[in-house]
Amino acid sequence: MGKNKLAKFEENKTFTHVIEPSLDTYLKNDHELKGKWHKEIFGNNNPLVLELGCGKGEYAVNLAKKHPEKNFLGIDIKGARIWKGAKISDQEQIKNVYFLRTRIEFLDHFFATNEVSEIWITFPDPQRKKRRRKKRLTHTSFLSMYQKIMKNEGKIHLKTDSIFLYRYTKKVLESNNLKILADTGNLYESPIYKDELTIKTHYEALYLEGNPTITYLKFQINKESQLAEPATEDEAFL
Repeated sequence: MGKNKLAKFEENKTFTHVIEPSLDTYLKNDHELKGKWHKEIFGNNNPLVLELGCGKGEYAVNLAKKHPEKNFLGIDIKGARIWKGAKISDQEQIKNVYFLRTRIEFLDHFFATNEVSEIWITFPDPQRKKRRRKKRLTHTSFLSMYQKIMKNEGKIHLKTDSIFLYRYTKKVLESNNLKILADTGNLYESPIYKDELTIKTHYEALYLEGNPTITYLKFQINKESQLAEPATEDEAFL
């Protein structure tokens, strides 16, 4: 492990807006902040928005700048990545963004029913191998977890360069009759490419060097739906 990474880990400990719980503090009995993010962390009742797999936190930080009327929480397991967004938000004194270091699989250990209003999923690993399909952040096992913690008709955004993940997710939504609010297979050529969709993550900027197609889906979660995986084989999404 490089010295630079260790230095970032140490600086993360000094940031009051970075939360790095140990596994034993939430695995069996849930984390102490579950159901208390508005009161104990943000000190208001503004909508809570999560960025899952936030990486360097570009989306969380820039969304927080654009929307002071909302609270933002970037979530990632990589502390050295979180450091970048935490550093910028500290230097710029952005008060409505925090960072949580944990695995996305444990979201329901941190958030109570109806606590989250919106979720952004930006350039996740598409997990194309069939044996790893349950690792996809739009697999119905994850959607069911989001369903538990989100408000009814809470909004989810998926921005990805993976045509496979885009097609797979769209099929999941259609199979489960979830309402699609926005859909484009080529975001940069779409009229909806404006405002918050113009924010670029570090990885998006790298992808653009190869001129990939960026896709985008925005949809609603219905808390009454019983979600099930589509019967279509993965090869159909290639």
